[in-house]
Amino acid sequence: MVAFGKKLKDRQIQEWQGYYINYKLMKKKVKQYNNQIKAGALDRRHVLKDFSRMLDNQIERIVLFMLEQQGVLASRISELNKQQDSLQEQPDISKITELREAYRDVGRDLLKLLFFVEINAVGLRKILKKFDKRFGYRFTDYYVKTRANHPYSQLQQVFKHVGLGAVVGAISRNLADLQDRQGSYLSIYDQPSLPLQDSVVDSMQAAVDRLSHSTNFLNFLAQHALIMQEDFPTPVEEQVDDQRYHFMSLILNLANTFLYMVNTYIIVPTADDYSMSLGAAATVCGIVIGAMAVAQIFSSVYFSAWSNRSYFRPLVFSSIVLFVGNVMYALAYDLKSIPVLLIGRIFCGLGSARAVNRRYISDCVPLKIRMQASAGFVSASALGMACGPALAGLLQTNFKIYKLTFNQDTLPGWLMAFAWLIYLIWLWISFREPATETEMNTGPQEPANNENDALENGVTQPLLLKVEDNQQDDENDQEYDESEEAPEESRQPANSIAEAYRLLTPSVKVQLLIYFMLKYAMEILLSESSVVTTYYFSWSTGTVSIFLACLGLTVLPINVVVGSYISNMFEDRQILLASEIMVFLGILGSFHVISPYTVPQYVCSGLILFVAAEVLEGVNLSLLSRVMSSRLSRGTYNGGLLSTEAGTIARVIADVTITLAGYLGTSRLLNVTLLPSLLICVASIIATCYTYNSLY
Repeated sequence: MVAFGKKLKDRQIQEWQGYYINYKLMKKKVKQYNNQIKAGALDRRHVLKDFSRMLDNQIERIVLFMLEQQGVLASRISELNKQQDSLQEQPDISKITELREAYRDVGRDLLKLLFFVEINAVGLRKILKKFDKRFGYRFTDYYVKTRANHPYSQLQQVFKHVGLGAVVGAISRNLADLQDRQGSYLSIYDQPSLPLQDSVVDSMQAAVDRLSHSTNFLNFLAQHALIMQEDFPTPVEEQVDDQRYHFMSLILNLANTFLYMVNTYIIVPTADDYSMSLGAAATVCGIVIGAMAVAQIFSSVYFSAWSNRSYFRPLVFSSIVLFVGNVMYALAYDLKSIPVLLIGRIFCGLGSARAVNRRYISDCVPLKIRMQASAGFVSASALGMACGPALAGLLQTNFKIYKLTFNQDTLPGWLMAFAWLIYLIWLWISFREPATETEMNTGPQEPANNENDALENGVTQPLLLKVEDNQQDDENDQEYDESEEAPEESRQPANSIAEAYRLLTPSVKVQLLIYFMLKYAMEILLSESSVVTTYYFSWSTGTVSIFLACLGLTVLPINVVVGSYISNMFEDRQILLASEIMVFLGILGSFHVISPYTVPQYVCSGLILFVAAEVLEGVNLSLLSRVMSSRLSRGTYNGGLLSTEAGTIARVIADVTITLAGYLGTSRLLNVTLLPSLLICVASIIATCYTYNSLY
């Protein structure tokens, strides 16, 4: 990895040098602001005004040059169109070939312009993030939203790129008209299903896609996976991604994610009945459910480390351990053994391969589809969460085969054991282990300095608002290096949990606290739902299953609304604080204060709590992926592992709380378990307000 300033200089088109963003000047200006504020020579309001004016001037110079170049390209296309009109009257194969090549030349020049816009957009995003790191990351949201939504905004050229899209369309249409398809000329508008086989058009379309506005549902959903991406991968790096990628292997990783989430939640509606059938209290269900999460704290680490060397072997191990764990869970009923039940759930937790699933997407899925794969990972988790309780509600039967009992308590274990056995067979047949770096380096490699290849194989991620941390720019630059760490070392992944923790800034720690809080509150709601509803409302297992499945089904629709609409209307910090307040109200409304405790109160409060927590999780992870150090984007101790550990620890503590509260009696269970949720929620709200208010 190289510092962005050097990348920008190396990738500039020489004759256009005077029109690129002056990244070096602006970086020095940020440092100057910082020193002046510390000395008391400037106030923050003056800094914001001056820096905004400087950014406006930089963007105006970039956009005016871009419009000038668009005009040049439009003139060339107009001249070529005249030649094409004359050829329609008197077709000449050789002239048609020359004309097609001339259109391709215009397309290649357009690629240069698209890359010019792209690299400037990345530079703008990076300088905004550099400013945010010094003075608070609220400024990025403010600047982008105020400029992008203004009718005279020049940022619209980056977000909407209508002019560039028109040029791309003109070149694509004319190349399609000149393409020979059984001797007829077909318009791309008449038959859009017929693909245009032209590499220049494909490259232009990919470049336009990279300039798309990044605040959309797919990108918002993908952020939940906390899979961060690098800026400006080289063509060789993209080729490596293509060599390592295998579609069926990706599907198997997503299937593993789905099955694991089903496995986690399929026992929730019946865990209290199962505990009572073995002679324990109903509230022991907290320990039964939480045993899986306890083991996951450790399995996440060794699976993450194992995935540095292999993906196939840890997935095989995961499937075998989960098969054994579910068989033990099912056999505990006939063995009349609580220890066997708990050991079975611990085995299930030891088989959690979510770290492997994340790492496969991060390391082996090409950039052009990594966002879709990340969104698929989150969607698989959400669907598994909904399907688990729903399946439990369908397993309402009771019969015996020899000495084995099959009822609502044991069938979840038998069903999941069978599912993992089928998955293991599918995995063994279809999974392809990605090639190692050593194997790929032995193959022929293309030269990395080909200009057209660099343009046509550029980064395939949205720009400007693409959420990722760029802290390496500060660490690689001597004037911003606060850690006195060598530049090479500063770009290495964290080597331990302690080192990863030291990389966390105060704002990241607040985001992890919020994540801990929401996972704790959701686990309390879900894990004790069967005990609480049975005590207060005499709900059956089927009714509890329907309630939990309905909660799970809200995950994707809520993310659609937030990712497509709400996040475009409000700043993330506003949504974050509003969601925390709604979680607080949901918890508060769930307390049993006035008798009788009614179904509408419980259901409405639970729904408010769950939906608000889902909104909060999406926005929180979006912000977390922005401020997380890039050193945590890869390696064993990555950002995804840290967030998983925070959420898992929260679930463990919540499940232990349920079991301990059970000693006070079922009548007190609800209020006793909700009280810690309320206190943690208040603490997170205070931390959020303090963090944001202290920035300005």
